[in-house]
Amino acid sequence: MKILHTDCLVIGAGLAGSAYALRAAKHGRSVELLSLAEPLAANSDWAQGGIIYDVAPDPASLARDIFTASDRTANPAAIEHLAREGQPAVKELLLDELDVGFERKATGELDFTREGGHTERRIIHAKDTTGHAILAAVAQRVDATPPITRRTGWVAIDLLTLSHNSEDLADKYEPLTCFGAYVLDTQTGETVAIVAKKTILATGGLGQIFLHSTNQPGSVGHGVAMAYRVGARLIDLEYVQFHPTVFAKKNAPRFLITEALRGEGAVLLNARGERFMDPVDPRGSLASRDVVARAIKQELAASGEPCVFLDLSAMKPDFVRDRFPSIHERCLEQGVDITREPIPVVPAAHFACGGVHADLAGRTSVRHLNAIGETGCTGLHGANRLASTSLLECLVSAKFAAEADAADLARENFRQPVPREWESPTREADPVLIRQDMLQIQHTMWNYAGVVRSPKRLTRARRILIELREEIQSFYRGCRLTRELIELRNAIQTALLVVHAASLNPRSKGCHFVVEEP
Repeated sequence: MKILHTDCLVIGAGLAGSAYALRAAKHGRSVELLSLAEPLAANSDWAQGGIIYDVAPDPASLARDIFTASDRTANPAAIEHLAREGQPAVKELLLDELDVGFERKATGELDFTREGGHTERRIIHAKDTTGHAILAAVAQRVDATPPITRRTGWVAIDLLTLSHNSEDLADKYEPLTCFGAYVLDTQTGETVAIVAKKTILATGGLGQIFLHSTNQPGSVGHGVAMAYRVGARLIDLEYVQFHPTVFAKKNAPRFLITEALRGEGAVLLNARGERFMDPVDPRGSLASRDVVARAIKQELAASGEPCVFLDLSAMKPDFVRDRFPSIHERCLEQGVDITREPIPVVPAAHFACGGVHADLAGRTSVRHLNAIGETGCTGLHGANRLASTSLLECLVSAKFAAEADAADLARENFRQPVPREWESPTREADPVLIRQDMLQIQHTMWNYAGVVRSPKRLTRARRILIELREEIQSFYRGCRLTRELIELRNAIQTALLVVHAASLNPRSKGCHFVVEEP
């Protein structure tokens, strides 16, 4: 087994992982950056609406909006930290260093927009492909930074800890400590041990454990599952946010329809052309995501219709084409001209508000293991995330984790434990069985642990998933590793963790909505 050594092992190359890598490299630290696929294959790349850049002298307004959107459950310390540190983080990296092409007015000033749950226009954007513009600039800088080695197509299998994986038997008496990960090089099929002084989980979300999701393929909660297996503390996993507006024409691919459309004046209509959100919430179509997603779900249940509609008629066609060119083009490809007709939409799994518990410097309950971005949970989002906080959280969490790690690395002496050899069977896994098992996970989660939950639904989900986990574990142990098999193993574990967390929480809050048994 090949063994690599590095200062920092970053698992995940979205905005959080890439921003961390850049900061660690500035401190002269070697970085191994694992990327499932090409550099832009990350949820960050698909973020449409924008990123908060609150230049108000008093961040209290932003803090109030985050707390309100969370159904008043978010961690005040995490909110205050983001509201205070977000604007400097954006300015430092995205504006001053990388000069990302955000939209500007004729005067040269940044163009600010608004999204659901915001009381002010404080979001900057690059048309409707903000995530792509940001991640492309960051990824280019990453690949031009020598201390960073990008490992494309490398998939983390399990974390290395002194308790489980050191050749020195006495290490099991040490505090729970991470020292890297076993990793699969999918191009060669070789398993590699990467020994690291600091290991950073930046694997993104878990949306693909549900049948309908806005997430990239492979987003099944890798970081959550790996952290759980080594005993890290997890928190708030019941709070899975469903984005209310995903394109939903029959026999067409699903894709995100940004909330910024509603921020610019689009409204939700039912099949009868009625503005059904107005009686539900004083904010109407600009209500927070959990409120809108549930209202759509209830509207569809009552009407039997397959979707609701997003009406853009309040906006001029030229404005729509200029402000939202990507959405206009993608909808047009599916036969919907959004300058002339409404967009058919439904909710889909979008963002994990919970995850691996972390402090404001990314520290988890396992020594030398960090969790940042969507993988970590500081309590910032509470029970529901405010729009356009996710990219900002990536930047802020990466910045403070990298700075804290740099300080640790400068003052501590780190051992280089020898990991145990990895042994893997040679029998090939049946791809049909992998696909079928994944579909069963996704259907179970969508039907029984989705937008609306009940104790009976969750009990049924748990029973199905426990039985399926036994099958998958046996399957996993007997076959040669592949990316698909690793994803299946992590998907079933993450799904069970979400269902377990939901079962333990009888109170409806934010995006965890529990109904009484009929």
